[in-house]
Amino acid sequence: MTEFSLVLIFLVIVAIIKGVRIVPQGEEWVVERLGKFAGVLTPGLHVINPIFTRVSYKVTTKDIILDVPEQEVITRDNAVILANAVAFIKVTKIDRAVYGIENFREAMRNMVQTSLRSIIGGMDLNQALTSRDRIKSELKLAIADEALDWGLTVKSVEIQDIKPSPNMQDAMERQAAAERERVAVVTEAEGAKQSLILNAEARLEAARKDAEAQMVAAKASAESIKFITEAVQENNASAMFLLGDRYITALQKMSTSENSKVVVMPGDLVGAVKSLVGGK
Repeated sequence: MTEFSLVLIFLVIVAIIKGVRIVPQGEEWVVERLGKFAGVLTPGLHVINPIFTRVSYKVTTKDIILDVPEQEVITRDNAVILANAVAFIKVTKIDRAVYGIENFREAMRNMVQTSLRSIIGGMDLNQALTSRDRIKSELKLAIADEALDWGLTVKSVEIQDIKPSPNMQDAMERQAAAERERVAVVTEAEGAKQSLILNAEARLEAARKDAEAQMVAAKASAESIKFITEAVQENNASAMFLLGDRYITALQKMSTSENSKVVVMPGDLVGAVKSLVGGK
């Protein structure tokens, strides 16, 4: 075997080794012939021309987790919040993903950031903090069309975190504290007001009951006087006995009082009692 034959055999072996390509599962390779797109190698064994054809790009067909870094976003009411997201995308058109955009990962990341700022910028602070589902759906809709042009499919977009900036959070805490203090003052004032109303109602009810009691006492006194008057007309001795008893009791109280120094007793006690009832 001549040297030329050996060289030729060696070149053939090298060409075969260079031309055999095994594409792993989960990837697709883009091949170019003389600098022009020639096709896509799917998973498995392939043999290409190593002289005129080469593998230009290796693209994963798995779902790609695209982390979107945290960024400051200004809401409609000029509040500053921090928001970040994560997008799940998949390459469905290899040629578009490779030749349609220089770096589809970076392009999608910037697209998500821009769309997120635009969506949150149309909301006020409270809406932005409580509308994760709305932001997520609007964000996916905003980037889906551009992703299709680049040969990508947006599987899902999730808002990882959305929160006020440190300065805004401090201001919100002070505002919440002031609101709690205001509510406490209002509650205390309302309690004092209710207490005054209840006390006034209680005094009014007590006065009403006292008036009713005085009325009842007056009626009872009138009935008693009426009864005594009738008794006096019928029996003067009974009236004299009753008045005399009360007269003596009154004199005893006067004699035991600390302010009383001299008590004058009538000489004719019976005559005094008779004069009270008009007796002779």
